[in-house]
This record gives sequence, structure tokens and C-alpha cells, in this order.
Amino acid sequence: MTRDLLIGIDAGTSVIKSVVFTLDGEQVAMAARPNSYATPGPGQVEQDMTRTWADCAATLRELHDVIPNLAARAAAVAVTGQGDGTWLVDREGEPVGGGLLWLDSRAAGLIGPYLRSRDYHGHYELTGSGLNACMASAQIAWMKIHQPERLARATTTLHCKDWLYFKLTGERVTDPSEASFTFGNFRTRRYEPSILEKMGIADYERLLPPIIDGTRVSHGLSAAAASVTGLPEGLPIVLAYLDVVCTGLGGGVFDRSGKVGLTIVGTTGMHMRYVATPEEVTLNDSHSGYTMCFPIEGSSLAIQSNMASTLNIDWFLDVAREAAAAAGVEATRAALLSGMDKRVMDAPPGSALYHPYIFEAGERGPFLDPHARAQFTGLSTRTTFAGMMRAVYEGLAFAARDCYAATGMIPEEVRLGGGAARSKALRKILASTLGAQVRTVNREESGAAGAAMMAAVRLGLHADIPACVDAWVTPALGEVTDPDPALNRLYGELFPAYVAIREAMPPAWETLARIRQETKA
Repeated sequence: MTRDLLIGIDAGTSVIKSVVFTLDGEQVAMAARPNSYATPGPGQVEQDMTRTWADCAATLRELHDVIPNLAARAAAVAVTGQGDGTWLVDREGEPVGGGLLWLDSRAAGLIGPYLRSRDYHGHYELTGSGLNACMASAQIAWMKIHQPERLARATTTLHCKDWLYFKLTGERVTDPSEASFTFGNFRTRRYEPSILEKMGIADYERLLPPIIDGTRVSHGLSAAAASVTGLPEGLPIVLAYLDVVCTGLGGGVFDRSGKVGLTIVGTTGMHMRYVATPEEVTLNDSHSGYTMCFPIEGSSLAIQSNMASTLNIDWFLDVAREAAAAAGVEATRAALLSGMDKRVMDAPPGSALYHPYIFEAGERGPFLDPHARAQFTGLSTRTTFAGMMRAVYEGLAFAARDCYAATGMIPEEVRLGGGAARSKALRKILASTLGAQVRTVNREESGAAGAAMMAAVRLGLHADIPACVDAWVTPALGEVTDPDPALNRLYGELFPAYVAIREAMPPAWETLARIRQETKA
């Protein structure tokens, strides 16, 4: 039997998926399991590591039910997953507590002073990434103070995908993207000991695993993993880059012109551009965003990320549901969204401004402020429900423009992913706000696809990543949505006001945070 299939594992925050692709990129099957996490203390969010591996193995077993002779047909498995966080492993390979997630904000109070110190400027220059409470470096610094016994038991710090790779192969390694933006230098793709020294965690350098590039190095499926997945021992396993990079790869961020961006309108909002060389990376004055290594030598993704994207839409719909329930009417999000595109586009544009900082951990792109919160500005008695929903859509588009500006340029074409990409109204508003063409990519699982693409290059099925993009991504590009000239002019006038308001708000946000804390106490 010809080995004609690739499997991409994408261990996200909500769902872990194993997706099967043909060698030319067609998705043919998927198995998924929901994730769950616990909150053992204030700001603490942890995921059961043992269960995560069990769920991953279960999805691989379930694929055998839908793909005949999968064990004989699988050419390789590649694994990606949620970024940030700290997944500690002891000498025997057992978890040391739960895996700390990117949602974990326990270190927020600890990193505040560091972000204001002289040391932080050098830290940002090396990593090209803004330090967040959810990063392993910050979480280790917190554990050094509050849970030193936990660190004493650990011998390796991994991330979600690294943990799954370890369970698949027995190898304790990480990838260049995750390692560099947390502990390293994106120019050299190596660890920088000075970062650990400045953050007071130099004694935990011993926890950092070796860095490998999955397009060049892979390991075989272990006998133990083969027995629980039903796949053959020795099958090549590829450690892909973290899910954001893989989603960019599978979603179309790479383009030889360098004038293409990718926006993911999901739970969070990700806005990224491909940057061919380290010299072309733009580091902003706010010291925010991410520079993540891309699986092409010397290249990176310049990324700015909103903490909340579709969460803003979900919140507003839930407020409407609560109001309906008060009148004895049951409403669902799906029912409220039905016909929403038309109602939004019929509402007056720019009737209010909305800043989409609804996530309780604040904002990280294109500025860092744990106290930032969402707000409407300019409401009046004439503002309707549809007008407020339109303002939410416009707020997401303004946030995208704000983020792209911080990466150094607004792309001429933006490729759109995430669940909200199906909204015609959002595509038109985003195109008009950016003054760029917008198009979706006709691919259901971009993250798993990006991981599988790295496996395809590792196996020599394509000469390099650009060749694989030509085969896998270019044929999946959808139709173009052009900007509306009148809307583009209006949004161009409104955008400076959007920026001015958010730049004026930090003192008020800080005061509100203090009052909330005092009230809670």
C-alpha cells in the first residue's frame, strides 16, 4: 500500500484535532476531542497534561474508523498546538502539575515592573516580542517565588505541542518559533541566556530543551505511542512550529511579493505579515507584538494579536439574549446572527466607535495594558442594536489596522481566516478600513495543514516551503472582496479618533482596575 496520506495534529485551546490530508493538500478526514482546563487559583489556568495526550491518541485511533488501511497509508504525522504557557515534565517524563496555558495571567503583577525597567528594552530587541504574563519566562519567574518545589521537581519545560511530540517520540525538544520569542533571539534562532538573567531565572536554564526545525529533523513513533495510536512504530513524526505560525503557513501568509497579510478572526485576533529577513523586521515603540520564526531560513512573521476578536461579538449577542430572556423570550446566538450581515450593512457606518478590549486580561496588541477594557464612544438615542453591532465589526477592523500599522505596513492584500471570515459584512468593513483587498482561503483546518506542509517538506515531497505553498495554498485562494471607496474615506477619518481615544484611556483603565480590586477585596 502506498503511503499517500499525511496527518496534522492541531492541539488548540478548545479542541484537539487530528486531520488527514492527501499528499497534494486535500483534506479527507478529521477526528476531534474537546479540551477543558481548570482554574486552581486567581489568574491560574491549567490543562491536564495526561488527559491531553490521551485525547490526542484517541483522535488518532478514531481516524482508523474512517480511513481504510490508515496504518499502511500514513507517510508522517506532524504536530502543532497552542503557544505560550509552561508544561513541566520530571525526570521520568511525568507531568509536574497541569500545563499552564496562554490564558494564565498569574504573573501579570510580577512582570509590570520589569516592563518598565531598563532591562526590558534589550529583552524586546532580542526576542522581537512583547513580554506577556502568559509566556513561560514570566510563569517560571512566578513559580520561582510561589511554587519553587514545583520547579525543583521539573527537568524540562515544554509547550503543548512539545509535550505531545514527547509522548509520540520520547524526545524532549522544542521548535525555533516558540523558543525564540520566549527565551531567545529571532535573528539567530537560539536561546539568549541574558534574558533569563534579567528576569531572575538564570538558574532554570537547565529546563530549556534543544531546538529543532521540523523541516530538517524528525523522529520515529515510539513503540509505546504506536500501541495506543494504531500507527506503525518508526513512522516519521514532525514537530511543527506553534499553531499561529502553522495557521499562517496553511492560511496563505507566505507570498513572494511580501505585500500579503493574514488576519485570523477567531476567539483572538491575529494579524501577521511575512518578513523575509531579520533586517526587515519593524520593532515598535510600544514594545508589543511578536516576531515568530517562520520555516524558511532567516524569515519571520511579524504579528500583532488582539486578546479578543469574536469574543466581542459573542459578548454583545449574549447581552441581547439576556435582554430577551428578561422579556420571557428565548434567543440563541445563531438566531440573532441570522440575517445580521444585512442589518449591519443597512445601519449607518461610523455611528459609534468601539474598542474591542473585552478580554479580562487586558490587551497585548498593538500595545500592552493588562487593565485595558472595551468601550463604546459616541452613543446617542439614535444608536440602534444593529448600529452597535456594526460598531463592534468596525472596532475589530480598526483594531486590525492598528495592529498592521505596528508591524511596519498595511498589506495590499489580506487573507482572512477564522469563523467570522464567512461574514460578508465583516469582509467588506475590513477591506474598506484597511484599504486592501480581502480574500478567504478555502481551507477548513489551516493550522493542521501548515503542520502537514512541514512534514511534506521534511519527507522531500516538495523542495521547500515556497514550493509546498504553490501546491497546497495557491489553489485554495478564494474570491477577492474590494474596499468600498466611500467607506474607505470615512474610516480613514475615523481611525485617528479611534487611536486617540485608546491612547488617552490608560489612566482611567488603571483607576477602574484599582477600584474593582478594592471592591472585590
